[in-house]
Amino acid sequence: METRQLGNSDLYITPVIMGTWQAGKRMWVGIEDTESIKAIREAFEAGITTIDTAEIYGEGHSERIVSEALKNVRDKVIYATKVFANHMKYDQVITACHNSLTNLQTDYIDLYQIHWPSGTWNSDIVPIEETMKALNDLKQQGKIRAIGVSNFSRQQLAEASLYGQIESIQPPYSLFWRGIEKEIQPYCIEHNISILAYSSLAQGILTGKFGNNPNFLDGDHRKDHRLFQSPHWERVQIALSQLTPIAQQYNCSLTQLAIAWLINQPLSNAIVGARNSQQVKENAEAIKVNLSEEDLNKISDIGYEVTKHLDDNLVMWNFDKK
Repeated sequence: METRQLGNSDLYITPVIMGTWQAGKRMWVGIEDTESIKAIREAFEAGITTIDTAEIYGEGHSERIVSEALKNVRDKVIYATKVFANHMKYDQVITACHNSLTNLQTDYIDLYQIHWPSGTWNSDIVPIEETMKALNDLKQQGKIRAIGVSNFSRQQLAEASLYGQIESIQPPYSLFWRGIEKEIQPYCIEHNISILAYSSLAQGILTGKFGNNPNFLDGDHRKDHRLFQSPHWERVQIALSQLTPIAQQYNCSLTQLAIAWLINQPLSNAIVGARNSQQVKENAEAIKVNLSEEDLNKISDIGYEVTKHLDDNLVMWNFDKK
C-alpha cells in the first residue's frame, strides 16, 4: 500500500489506518481478543502498517492487544496512541507515555496524540503550554517521534501549534459527518497538518449493514450516536440508497466507496476499525477504488444531504460530556 508523509515529519503512514478502539472491549460488545489479534495481524499482512490506539481504550487493553499482534514486526509498523484528557499535567503525560510504552512493548511511540482537550470529560483544565512541554521533552528524549492532537477545534489546534510542531489532528470525519470541512480542514491545508479521520464509516452506517431498524445490545455506545436517531436516520437511508448504484458501478462495497471518498479529501486518511480479518481485507481493498472527479463530487453531494442538517458540534454522541 502507498504511504503518505505525516505532516512535516519523517514518518510515512498508510492512507487506510487500522483503528483499535473495539479491541479495548470497553463500550463494545461481542469482542474477542483472539479475533482482535487476528484482525490487527491481517491489517499488517494486507499492507495497513499504521495502527491507532489509545491508553483509554479498555484502560490499556487495546494497546496490549496491538503489541501481542505486532511485536515481532514492530520495526515495520507505525504506532499511534493517545494520552487522555485526565492526564494533561506535565508529570501525568510522562507517566502515561511510559505506561503506553510498556503496554505496546516498545521503546518509542511513532505518533503520540492528545486524545481530548483538557477540561473535557470532567477533567482538570491544564494550560496547553504545560502539556506541550511534556510532549516536546518526550520527543527530544526519543520516546515519541511526532506529536498530534485529537478532537481539537481550530482555535485549540492553533494554540497548541504555538508551543510545538503538530503533525496531525484526529477528528470525526466521514461522508456523513463533515463538520471539520468548515474550519479545521482549511487550517490543516494551510499548515500541512495530516488529518487522521476517525469514525470514517460513521460507526458502521456507511457499510449499509444496519438495515432500516438498527438494534444495539446494552453497553454498545453506538445507540447514543446522533446519526442513528430520527430525523437523521431517515436521511441516512435515502443517501445509502443513492450511493449503492455508484458502488455497483465501481464493483466495490459501500464500505470501500466511503473509504475511497474519504482518502481522496485533502490531507485525509481513514482510521477504520474491524472485528475480524474479513472486514480488514475489505477495508484494505478500498485503496484500489479509483473514483473519478465527477463521482467524487456526486458522492459529496449525496453525503451533504445528511450533514447539512447537523449542528457544528463535532461530538457524535448524545451521552453526557461536559
